[in-house]
Amino acid sequence: MFQTLNNFLSSWEFEANATQKLLNNLTDESLKQRITSENWTLGRIGWHIVTAIRIITSNTSLTFEAPAKDYPVPTSAQYIADSYLQANNAFVKALRTQWTDCTLNENIDFLGQQIPNGSLLMFLLQHQSHHRGQMTVLMRQAGLDVPGIYGPSKEEWAKYGMEAPQM
Repeated sequence: MFQTLNNFLSSWEFEANATQKLLNNLTDESLKQRITSENWTLGRIGWHIVTAIRIITSNTSLTFEAPAKDYPVPTSAQYIADSYLQANNAFVKALRTQWTDCTLNENIDFLGQQIPNGSLLMFLLQHQSHHRGQMTVLMRQAGLDVPGIYGPSKEEWAKYGMEAPQM
């Protein structure tokens, strides 16, 4: 659980930038990539990450404009990336102007449980990271470069003057 807005915003800034890097690397064609016909496509996961910001925070006192309808999935990778940027900026502005550290201790109903807003923010951050991991696998399958997030990706080792680990 986050105890201060600044702690959350510091973590969120890194994670949101990492998500934006992934979304910026998508192509319209790659949005169709899927593991099986029973699983979400890369585009569906990307759009879900965009809309989850508003959906997950909808039971809080935060008000901001962001997409909240996660279906149908847009067919433009650029639209998904741009929508994430807009949703992220609106979310951060709402937090900075509408909440205080004390708000993080206020309880809300989330999925049938009473949890503090600080825990909801942790859930949002982890939820995004979870889906970002799914995206990187589908991006590899689609033949896209995957940017490093918690260290260099396969494509980035040379940039740091290092050899990529052997397969």
